[in-house]
Amino acid sequence: MTGPNHLSDLQAIIEDLDTMGRLVRVSSEVDPELELAGIAARLEGGPRAVLFENVKGHDAPVLTGLYWSRELLGRLMRREERDLPEYVSGCIRSWQQAPVDPVMVEHGPILDGNRGEVDLYQLPVPVHAEQDGGPYFDAGVVIARDPETGVRNASIQRFMVTGKDRMHINIDAGRHLELYLEKAKARGENLRFSINCGVGPGLHFAAATPAEAAPAETDELGIASVFHEAPLELVEGRTLPVHIVANAMYALECEIVPGEVADEGPFAEVTGYYARVAPRPVVHVREIHRRPNAVFQTILSGVEVWNSVGLLGEANVLALLERQVPGVEDVYFSHGGCGFYHAIVQIAQKRAGWSKQAIMAAFAAFPPLKMVTVVDSDVDIRNPSDVEWAMTTRLDPKQGIVTIDNVFGHGLNPSFPDYIGTKVGFDCCRPFPFTPEYDRAAYRPVSLDGVTMQVPEISAPGAPPVPPSVGPPRKRSRKPRRRK
Repeated sequence: MTGPNHLSDLQAIIEDLDTMGRLVRVSSEVDPELELAGIAARLEGGPRAVLFENVKGHDAPVLTGLYWSRELLGRLMRREERDLPEYVSGCIRSWQQAPVDPVMVEHGPILDGNRGEVDLYQLPVPVHAEQDGGPYFDAGVVIARDPETGVRNASIQRFMVTGKDRMHINIDAGRHLELYLEKAKARGENLRFSINCGVGPGLHFAAATPAEAAPAETDELGIASVFHEAPLELVEGRTLPVHIVANAMYALECEIVPGEVADEGPFAEVTGYYARVAPRPVVHVREIHRRPNAVFQTILSGVEVWNSVGLLGEANVLALLERQVPGVEDVYFSHGGCGFYHAIVQIAQKRAGWSKQAIMAAFAAFPPLKMVTVVDSDVDIRNPSDVEWAMTTRLDPKQGIVTIDNVFGHGLNPSFPDYIGTKVGFDCCRPFPFTPEYDRAAYRPVSLDGVTMQVPEISAPGAPPVPPSVGPPRKRSRKPRRRK
């Protein structure tokens, strides 16, 4: 590896987005309580990230939208949008085969700022949705160490700010951070960790990598090193024995006293519902580091999460299915499935029964899944209408629906109370061996070059004229993606 690329530093990322015309700058004063997220929601899913340069009551800007467009993310990572899952899967596979550990350095940009009073209210932490319980950190990467082994773990949790030096955290069941907290309790110790806000996608992907791909005994921070093309640099905390990302925008040194809990929530979660209020661990913030000219980063719990988590889920499921199920060509985690709960698998059938095998393997590869739909290679898995066509014309409800009762799922999904519920798979493949009645109608591909035609404008009576298009229409292809 040589020097790190632009993905390792959020400031370099912002400059890159600006150069590509992929950054919206909001110069008007914006209130961080509800207004900022409200504006971001109007722009959600667009081809540009958003930088709020004038946040009421604060001197630091706020960035959002880095992950809400796969096209944007592909441009940032110098990859085609369709190639992102395979690229992410390849980076994780490279780390598994030849891990590159982070390196500890004496100094980094995060330590160049002034160390003042610990006051979370001086940070531009937004209140997102109307019923949220308060301002929330939701894009910071937590770096903790196993109290017994010292192995580092990265994760993304939500933190509700409740005081100048106090937050309440939600920890998903089954995560390594929950295991670390239990180990600290057994040893009579506090659990210490850092929260690193304003980092690049390599570290974000490392934190979101499923445990099935990054077991507890591995230092998954090395995944970021693969994306950065150089070892991730860390510095020691100044107040607590924690590790901090050297070029993060903000870093908090924190600790949890096991058994100390307080109400956390509500919060507008990835499901589109509010997570309920419940007693959850209290976080004490002992030190706040702020890089000079820092930019605070936040995420809307919608398309940004669906894309970032979906890419990791797709990569993990695709890697496992390619090893276990002959003919699997592609995997897509749909936005309607919140990027967590619905995987669509494309398969070129080799023999009868393998489509159902793909359903079972997908559930094993990514436990949060609730639904798996398997379709043939002539179906565009990223086109909801095409997938629905396969469901309505190829699914045999008596033979093709698989249900699994009383199984572990994702606790944020309200249909999985206490993380237990029912999962369902749909085998929407044509019967094998193939018969002609399931062949799709097709038209000869032709070019319109040289074809003369008149295309009149259409408008309703009394309607205002249709504004001219700002660019050529996107080409939509029904041709299934073929793997090289």
